[in-house]
Amino acid sequence: MKRFLVAAAGLFLMAISSAYSYDDGDFQVWHTETQEKEINNSLKVGLEEEVRFGGSASELYYHHYDLGFVKSINKNLDIGVNYRQVYEKKSGKFKEENRPHINAVLKTSFLGCQIDDRNRFQYRHFDYKADLWQYRNKLTVRLPFKFSRFEFKPYISDEVFIDLDDNGLSRNRFYSGLAFKLFKDLKGEIYYLLQSSKGATHWTDANVLGTKVKLSF
Repeated sequence: MKRFLVAAAGLFLMAISSAYSYDDGDFQVWHTETQEKEINNSLKVGLEEEVRFGGSASELYYHHYDLGFVKSINKNLDIGVNYRQVYEKKSGKFKEENRPHINAVLKTSFLGCQIDDRNRFQYRHFDYKADLWQYRNKLTVRLPFKFSRFEFKPYISDEVFIDLDDNGLSRNRFYSGLAFKLFKDLKGEIYYLLQSSKGATHWTDANVLGTKVKLSF
């Protein structure tokens, strides 16, 4: 446990030291809370809320709500339909985005690792600029061991964002984190995220310290 705390502190300090501006290399904090209700053995409904702080984690710039249903087709495939309401600060003001999306998650295992491949198609509707269709693919590998009474379980993920117009690849997110269990129905995650976003002239990075809490009932 001491080794984990030392490693987490080092990761936190590394992220802060690399943050030198809001636009490139910024240090951010993201927090997500999810409530999930099982309707039957194969169908769940979930509500998610997320906030993001940028500018060396000093300014709230993003907030979303996401409501959706997930249907387990079989042990290897889940299908989800969601609606997300996004508020993001642009030019000093929060602007609204409506974002319905559908998801197909392929699940398998290899050498004891759990592997999820999430495929998402989303329609991004804006009042202040042209709408956009976007495809996102997130591949997650959960390592086959856990430790401590909280059952810390390491994972890594990589997610690509592809704008389905002439912009193509517009963003990449690399995650490294730990999932854990607080109580029977309450789980959490802590992770480091490196986000690379395509700008008008160059790519910019953000270093994110993220946390997640999920309540199932």
